[in-house]
Amino acid sequence: MGGRHNLPWQKKQTAYRVWLSEIMLQQTQVITVIPYFNKFTKKYQTISDLANADIDEILKLWEGLGYYSRARNLHKTALIVSSDLAGRFPKTVNGLMALPGIGRSTAGAILSLAFQIPTPILDGNVKRVLTRYHAITGWPGDTKTEKKLWAFAEKYTPSVQIRNYTQAIMDLGATLCKRSTPSCSKCPLSSGCVAYNEAIVSKFPEKKVKKVKQQDLYLCVIKNNENEVVLAKREAKGIWGGLWCFPEKADDVSVRTLLNSIGIGKAQKIKELAPFNHKLTHINFRIFPILVVVTNRIKIGPSFIWQPLSKNWDVGVPKPVTKIVDILVASKPKLLQ
Repeated sequence: MGGRHNLPWQKKQTAYRVWLSEIMLQQTQVITVIPYFNKFTKKYQTISDLANADIDEILKLWEGLGYYSRARNLHKTALIVSSDLAGRFPKTVNGLMALPGIGRSTAGAILSLAFQIPTPILDGNVKRVLTRYHAITGWPGDTKTEKKLWAFAEKYTPSVQIRNYTQAIMDLGATLCKRSTPSCSKCPLSSGCVAYNEAIVSKFPEKKVKKVKQQDLYLCVIKNNENEVVLAKREAKGIWGGLWCFPEKADDVSVRTLLNSIGIGKAQKIKELAPFNHKLTHINFRIFPILVVVTNRIKIGPSFIWQPLSKNWDVGVPKPVTKIVDILVASKPKLLQ
């Protein structure tokens, strides 16, 4: 089995680089992560560099990668490691798990890959391999099922060559034991794989029954005569936490009430734009943009900023914001007059 050898985080497996890659790879494909990892390590070469960065700058660099709580936790952990731990990551599972955003599997990856301390991991690839090999029923994220998987992960973790083993079992899941069209005939473990020998590979791992929430979202695009728009800083917790977005209006609140809360009294024009859909993992949004034209750059509260109508902002914004900007720019001059 060849495995993967050219991923950027494999070239120099320091605790900082392993940690950064593991956080980015959570629920995100390798091909998507690679350019983000390269941008981050070029801009923040050490954990101290990351700790000293402004969170808005980090969120901007993270823009498009999704699950923004990961970026906020990166910054929190960088601050703790830099200021309280002399720039060094702990060398125990419990010590690492005490840091924001680091779970048991991420801790195991840091210890085994960076420090070569024998520690089990259980990321998505490893779960898939073990689930099929033992034909383990139940969704792998379920507590009972995950407990079984951790027991096997601990059983198979060797006391020597831990870096090679950890990389190999992750690569096995990523290159051969894939979600769809697995290459079972090439797998070195196929002779002992229960799912393969019983021809039930497609049944594993079992899927979680998803409950997708439907939600309407009203975003007010407040634009002045200087072609600037208002962006609002979203709360740290929740959807798009910490990002800048067009001000959100509750369904039962009028546009004029929202304008008053921002510090803008009058509007020259209020126009509802065509709604569109935006899907996240557990929420399907129906976005309702509302264009609000005001006369000039009115002074607004500290949680709001005026920005040119453009996508070249220095702050991180969610995808629906850039889509609305595209709609407005494409509609010139009809909508923006």
